[in-house]
Amino acid sequence: MRYVNSVLVAGEEVIYRAKLHWKIYFTSQAFRSLWISPLIRQITSEFVITNKRIIIKTGFISRKTLEMNLSKIESVNVDQETWGRILGYGTITIIGTGGTKESFPDISRPLLFRRKFQERDIM
Repeated sequence: MRYVNSVLVAGEEVIYRAKLHWKIYFTSQAFRSLWISPLIRQITSEFVITNKRIIIKTGFISRKTLEMNLSKIESVNVDQETWGRILGYGTITIIGTGGTKESFPDISRPLLFRRKFQERDIM
């Protein structure tokens, strides 16, 4: 069972699910691990916006999770370098009230992730 499905509360539904970009398969670490490392990273990472919060989980043995209510998020920032803009990947940074700041690199279509977060006010 996926992590996100196990932590959804009553009345909560997934609005958007992001993935890691395919470029993670073309790094030196990917070549050294015979593509096992990026495959595990792809399978064990979840980036979800629900109608109530953002849920992000990375890692398998060493797990990192971020679950933040939408009302507690000040902004979702996107950083893209030149290749990121060309190929469609970037880093999203979630900034919460009180200065909480978490960054997640190599997200596919990060501008769409930010747009879906911003659209939740309209719904």
